[in-house]
Amino acid sequence: MRLMSFTDFALRMLMYAAAREDRLVTIEEIANLFDISRGHLMKVANALTRAGLMTAVRGRSGGLRLSRPPEKIGLGEVIRAIEPDFALVECFGEDDQCLITRRCRLRGILHEGLDAFNAVLDKYTLADLMLRPKDFGVRPAA
Repeated sequence: MRLMSFTDFALRMLMYAAAREDRLVTIEEIANLFDISRGHLMKVANALTRAGLMTAVRGRSGGLRLSRPPEKIGLGEVIRAIEPDFALVECFGEDDQCLITRRCRLRGILHEGLDAFNAVLDKYTLADLMLRPKDFGVRPAA
């Protein structure tokens, strides 16, 4: 299983916003920092705000900030909010056409693995990933 780059970018955006708790962050600065398309990050920011993980402040001096303290944002919550699909194999999906689904034991084993994956993520919060602004190669605000 591999998380989408969209989820990777969402985690980076949250980590950066957590490191810059002292002020709003902009899509532009995050795009420049990580060398990611501004348009793509706008979609990520939209998904994070819709999921209630970030708050957008509009206007000339607007930007983004975490909607809650980092210790209140669970990694499992983030991954489940951003990843579109955890259907690891066909029989997890609604249009399952596999001929052996009713007798196959793979589905149960994969569900157990997915549950374990989610349980580990649920043990951690954004605070566990916290970095300092200088870890991103930027200086703290004066």
